[in-house]
Amino acid sequence: MHRIDPPFRADHVGSLLRSAALKEARSKRAAGTISAEQLREAEDRAIEVLIKKQEEVGLQSITDGENRRQSWQVDFLERLPGIESYAGERKFKFQGQQPRQVLIRVNGKLGTFDTHPMIEHFKFVAARTKRTPKMTIPSPSAVHFRHGREGVPASIYPDMNEFYRDLGQTYRKAVRAFADAGCRYLQLDEVNLTYLCDPSQRQIVIDRGEDPDALPSAYAGMINAAMSDIPPDMTITMHLCRGNFRSTFIASGGYEPVAEMMFNTINVHGYFMEFDSERAGGFEPLRFVPKGKTVVLGVVTSKTGELESKDFIKRRIEEASKFVPLEQLCLSPQCGFSSSEEGNILSEEEQWAKLRMIVEIADEVWGR
Repeated sequence: MHRIDPPFRADHVGSLLRSAALKEARSKRAAGTISAEQLREAEDRAIEVLIKKQEEVGLQSITDGENRRQSWQVDFLERLPGIESYAGERKFKFQGQQPRQVLIRVNGKLGTFDTHPMIEHFKFVAARTKRTPKMTIPSPSAVHFRHGREGVPASIYPDMNEFYRDLGQTYRKAVRAFADAGCRYLQLDEVNLTYLCDPSQRQIVIDRGEDPDALPSAYAGMINAAMSDIPPDMTITMHLCRGNFRSTFIASGGYEPVAEMMFNTINVHGYFMEFDSERAGGFEPLRFVPKGKTVVLGVVTSKTGELESKDFIKRRIEEASKFVPLEQLCLSPQCGFSSSEEGNILSEEEQWAKLRMIVEIADEVWGR
């Protein structure tokens, strides 16, 4: 049977390809030939189209496709009190072309929160759909993992536990602000737990003087703090992947090193999990999923336009159901289609074909 609460049997991670018109508007704004207001109007038009398209293909969760952002993470984090973005060299590299070199660092004490532009972004979507508006934001670990101590000066936080505590409180207040704005479906994009399943990424952490075995519990504590003041009817999910930029990736390795902790210590209600390639490992870690939690199987890739066969996807769902009951499973792409404004290497038509197929498969597997 279909779910009436999120995550839905047919769902999606959140980001969607930017239209040619929106990309052109961004270029003009960067060149100074249009105003910020004119860019915002172009974003509004693009998002209104995306809302209608999501509804047309049958999705129940509706996002703005992250079409107001350049990056899935930087645009949110740099607007939090005590955090800034700056130009610098990325330590974690994609396999091929690299995103723009923008990093995050702490420049003051954390723990406070006033407001955020993305609250208004959520309200824009909520006012234009009768389905469930979904908001996506980076998990708090995004402030720390990619930069380590370089992003958290000892002059501000000599004790890292104090940093984790204060950042958790910033997120608690931010999540509550989204809830007070009417958001009942919020996703934390938590890629860093997945990176900690890759020996090469763990070595980067070791080389900078940190313990990769200690980070999962620190990150779990911040996520739980972020959720500690939500209303009872709010759903929080986590998205896990191994990197997504122009159809490339960063990490490899199955979920086994973090699975038991992730499913049983972190208090989120559902998990969007990448399972579209051998790099993600098998479904065996799903044996740790407790009753009452949902796993959204990302067995449809967002990295290429080739449409998978329905029979293949159904077999993958059946394989996963050997480790967690079918009624605790849903279906989605393995990641968003445009984690940054550049987007993955596929067409808008191919994007919508994949989402339409996911809805059709969900109807066939779980019933309308």
